[in-house]
Amino acid sequence: MITLPNECYYMIFNNLRPDHKNLFLCALVNRHWCRLVIPILWSDPEEHFTDIRLIRIFLLTLNAEEQALLIPFNITLPNHPKPLFDYTNYITSINNYLYYGIRNWLYDIKYKPFITECELENAVKCSLITMFLRTSNRYFSKDPL
Repeated sequence: MITLPNECYYMIFNNLRPDHKNLFLCALVNRHWCRLVIPILWSDPEEHFTDIRLIRIFLLTLNAEEQALLIPFNITLPNHPKPLFDYTNYITSINNYLYYGIRNWLYDIKYKPFITECELENAVKCSLITMFLRTSNRYFSKDPL
């Protein structure tokens, strides 16, 4: 059996980038395709940031230091196994949709704050942005300046 080089697969899958549903279906074909498709799917999740499922995945990726920022707010973080992929490694940009996603998630968990919601949202934002900076392999150097 002759297989295509990964570069060819990448070009094909990259052409499906705007069609998230079919690109996602390609990820389900086999492990090889999945490893090629996941970075494309996760490189620019923009409007999907509002989806609370995505916020939950991000929260699973927080390390102990990033979780510590949320301790004063008594937030119960998702208690699921770590994701199969380091999805946040593939994200190339974040935008204001992330803030709406955080609000949606807080609303979904029915968080009843004793402090202003703005402080809580900012704490979650800071934790997530710190995590994005820590896990990003693309644009941020891990070496100190």
